[in-house]
Amino acid sequence: MVFLPLQASVLTAFTPISTAVVDPCPKPIDESWQHKLISFIWSPGNPLPAGTGGSENYTVGQVRELNRQGIPAQVVTVGLGTDDGRNEFTEIPFCSLTMLSEVSGLDGTIVFVNEPHSVATKQLAYVILHNPPPIRDEQKTFLVEGTRNRALIATSRYAAALWADYLDVDVSTINVVHPFAEPCFADQPRPNKSSGSTRVLFAGRLSPEKGVYTLLETLHIDIIDQDATLAFTATTAGADKPQGKIIERLLRKHPGIAVVASRKTAATMATLMADHDIVVMPSNSQYWHETFGIVSVEAQHSGCRVVASDDGGLPETDCGGMVLVEPDNAEALAWGIRAAVASGSISPDARQDAAKRFTVEQSVNALLNVFAQPDPIPPATIIRQLEEQVLAPSAEVSSTRRLGSVLTESA
Repeated sequence: MVFLPLQASVLTAFTPISTAVVDPCPKPIDESWQHKLISFIWSPGNPLPAGTGGSENYTVGQVRELNRQGIPAQVVTVGLGTDDGRNEFTEIPFCSLTMLSEVSGLDGTIVFVNEPHSVATKQLAYVILHNPPPIRDEQKTFLVEGTRNRALIATSRYAAALWADYLDVDVSTINVVHPFAEPCFADQPRPNKSSGSTRVLFAGRLSPEKGVYTLLETLHIDIIDQDATLAFTATTAGADKPQGKIIERLLRKHPGIAVVASRKTAATMATLMADHDIVVMPSNSQYWHETFGIVSVEAQHSGCRVVASDDGGLPETDCGGMVLVEPDNAEALAWGIRAAVASGSISPDARQDAAKRFTVEQSVNALLNVFAQPDPIPPATIIRQLEEQVLAPSAEVSSTRRLGSVLTESA
């Protein structure tokens, strides 16, 4: 089969806590560690789901690595008791609170995941902003108010700039701690590739912002549709949500793509990725911007090439195996896939090099460095200080008056 030339213009430790534990908030065995305990506050009223998104993988991976390094850390859920997802993460310490206000009683370092709730804490708390700012104004008051007295952490340089603009704060006040790929992605052996075939995986959630509709358009473009050597697969990640159920039905009816069950653990996702050659991330850029794109890093650690939208934080995830394409453009995605196919398999040396970037140890050490810094000045304090300076007497006027007094005395 003959294809047109590539069009580059469009490519642009803690003891694990089980559900049988009576105390929903176990304390560290060594009470002298209490002030060092790091609590990640998950979205109140929501269980921690397995295998559904980057913020979940980030949080669980951070807690696991912190405990491995001997630093007590836990996931804190609110309003669910022990039915909060801990059964999916038996090696991760959980703490269940009845009400959000009980966060005020927690010792140690408090880290809110995504949602900056205005609740008192014993010391300055942090917020990790995994998602981009919302496009609707309804949530802005909540977000602005909730971040006023918090130290802010973003997951990419792009996200830091985005949130700085949204919150009207200096970007230098927002720390960046990149996500990571678990070690199993780099360690997973790749099976022998079938001769002449290229396996393409869409591993994102089945939701519009992840670009699944752009992928569906791409499947019908001639340079893709007419190539029998391409095999497309998508997982059911996100099919538990109403829109995901609809998209899953569409995919299952499409003859050009296979649908497999979502993977609930990093190890099973690593196995799935290693069985593919290309991972596509055609994320939407019209109303959603990926703040990072952990799937991209996981895929490259697994030895896959990645074809992704040139938007948001996705360019920051390049580990050497990435092709960037114009977002929301099915033709561009098609040519990006063709470029990845033409590039061939990633060499073992290139995969080893990719695996040295965005490791969980690097991420946790960066987080600990943020905690080790002197407490930053929250935005609310900066605003108050600026207002006080505006109301203070003008230094220039005072100097003029003093000069006038000196001249009078001299005369």
